[in-house]
Amino acid sequence: MVGIDMGSHEVKAILLSKTADGYKILSHAAVPVKKGAINDHDIRDADAVVECLRQIKRTLPKSVKYAAVAVSGSAVMTKVIYMDASLSEEEMEAQIEIEADNLIPYSLDEVSIDFETLNVNSTDPSKVDVLLSACRTDNIDVRVDALDEVELETKVVDVEGYALGRAVELVLGQLPEGARQKAVAMVDIGANMTTFCVVESGETTFIREQAFGGELFTQSILSFYGMSYEQAEKAKIEGDLPRNYMFEVLSPFQAQLLQQIKRTLQIYCTSSGKDKVDYLVLCGGTSKLEGMANLLANELGVHTIIADPFQGCLHADESVKNILQPNISKYMVACGLALRSYGQWRT
Repeated sequence: MVGIDMGSHEVKAILLSKTADGYKILSHAAVPVKKGAINDHDIRDADAVVECLRQIKRTLPKSVKYAAVAVSGSAVMTKVIYMDASLSEEEMEAQIEIEADNLIPYSLDEVSIDFETLNVNSTDPSKVDVLLSACRTDNIDVRVDALDEVELETKVVDVEGYALGRAVELVLGQLPEGARQKAVAMVDIGANMTTFCVVESGETTFIREQAFGGELFTQSILSFYGMSYEQAEKAKIEGDLPRNYMFEVLSPFQAQLLQQIKRTLQIYCTSSGKDKVDYLVLCGGTSKLEGMANLLANELGVHTIIADPFQGCLHADESVKNILQPNISKYMVACGLALRSYGQWRT
């Protein structure tokens, strides 16, 4: 399956094959999406998104028929509930409908629900922890319909935070030995949204999203230096900015981002009973901002890196690697979705 990450700035796609020592990129694409076409993970202009998908489809091998996409934002709800360990899957399903009716603020006719049994409950061995996920059906349908338009069948609709958590597997090689058993926080800083997840021993135990991203940084450049949006984006990417920019624009933005991450870490620590996470992995288009990783490491006292799965277990032909290396961190959600091809899942 090709993993397709529909962001508010661009639509990104990755196709992976499994190798003896990890995964190899077979195909990749990042197509800018019309401004405003996707807002708060909500597709507002389906035609603009279909146009992006058409361009992506052209880059894929002809044999690719299936896609995995993600939903997130305010339309998605996840919650861990406890259920009797003795229940069969059918019995759980019936029970979950009752539970969901109490938990979800919409009519059940308007939502799609799924669940996954996690582990035996730590306080009561007769119960199991079950992850319940629900999403407004129209948010799913608009993605499925867009992919149908380009003759890709949607096999998996994931939740973005969990797709991000799955991508940890690709960057473990960048972290000290034993990181697999530790708490690793992935922070994906997109254009309008920062997605935060914590993975402990291979399980995603915490996800949270905040409406904050690189777009704010672009807006600051734009208003501070009287540029157009396009000029500000270009200057940001190429680093072609006045000498005082670090002091005038970069530092205030980094301070805001630090506050957002601090707050989310506090929420995680409160809910998990832990003092802190062991590692912080930055990804997304805004993660490469000058000095970001160092600032977070110093301020939070947590080992912080920028995701580079090429140092982990991700491989590619040299020509592809040279193109992708500078920006590979923005493909982490797409990679997490592509990895669904190789995990277990219910049909």
